[in-house]
Amino acid sequence: MKVDVFSEIQDPRPWQDEDHEHRRLDQAIEQAVLADELGYGCWWQVEHHGAEEFSLSSAPELLLAALSQRTSRIRLGHAAVLAPREINHPIRIAERAAMLDQLSGGRAEIGLTRSTPPEWRLFGADPATVRDRTSDAFDVVPRMWTGDTSVSGGVRVIPAPYQKPHPPLWQAASSPASFEEAGRRGVGVLGTTLWEPLDRVARLVGLYREAAAACTDPVGAFVNDQVAFFTFVHCAETDEEAMRTGAAAAAAWYTARALTFFEAADAFMETMAREQALMSDPSGGGLAGEFLRKEASSGAGPSAAMLVIGRFLQGERVPDDEVYEALAEQDSLIVGSPETCRKKLRAYADLGVDRLMCFHQVGALPHESVMRSIRLVGELIPEFDA
Repeated sequence: MKVDVFSEIQDPRPWQDEDHEHRRLDQAIEQAVLADELGYGCWWQVEHHGAEEFSLSSAPELLLAALSQRTSRIRLGHAAVLAPREINHPIRIAERAAMLDQLSGGRAEIGLTRSTPPEWRLFGADPATVRDRTSDAFDVVPRMWTGDTSVSGGVRVIPAPYQKPHPPLWQAASSPASFEEAGRRGVGVLGTTLWEPLDRVARLVGLYREAAAACTDPVGAFVNDQVAFFTFVHCAETDEEAMRTGAAAAAAWYTARALTFFEAADAFMETMAREQALMSDPSGGGLAGEFLRKEASSGAGPSAAMLVIGRFLQGERVPDDEVYEALAEQDSLIVGSPETCRKKLRAYADLGVDRLMCFHQVGALPHESVMRSIRLVGELIPEFDA
């Protein structure tokens, strides 16, 4: 299992001075340089717009380009490009990714996603078309990379990528349907939720593997059969110190801000409607429909994390300790001493996860604590990336 870094560049209030954004960006570069030195596999940078304190990462391709000149080994992942063309036109996606690949000497990893309602509104994207727009980007971007001018107005997209035939493609996913979709496309899957209990992660990995194994016509030139998951990782010298430095508050802050920024109440209802349609589809609803029916028939109730999220969505203010305990109960977080983190990393590796994206810089965790966490987990990498 590769051990990676997942970065949002979070900048929580209260802000102490006018230079807080500059300082956060400098710190992100410092963290990436350290990760490169320690042998982390990939630095994954998100793309968000209008996210305020939740994420400063509005131009990840520029940050990744900067990192390409400050690092030498670590791969550089865009996780993920917001693919509706009102936000990022497919030609621009292909050009920027290829340029990053050239600047980094072939270290680019490119994910695509359809984004969320706040960003659709910001760029004037029609919610009724974003799924098709994203599908179109998956179809045409790899063809542009390999010189197919029929999808770029008869003009060759330049530069071509450094990697041949092109950088690995990924899809961000948070539901069974999107895990299946990524597999059927033949692209890697970026599991972008830290609220999944490990037993469900295992089932989602299996769902993706089955779909990818059946892919005979990938959107790219090859099947990128890889599973990446991100979760909150905070390592300190002892379990007690990890908690004293603010792990519980950071996990709770992230949960509350994510549910607000992504307008989770509406997204939850949309997902529920879509999953209900898959479960009742007369033709079976594909692998995701089968997955959901098995879950429904198992009789298992909602996880502790889902219950906490439900309380958030009903407008309740849930204490930090309760949020953290709910997440910790399902073993999805990796928080504690090096020995504790080793055991929890091993649990993900044993599930067949190919890349674990460690979300170190969360909420108000001090930069020094984040750097120490990156360093301590980095010392464990040789045990997993043999």
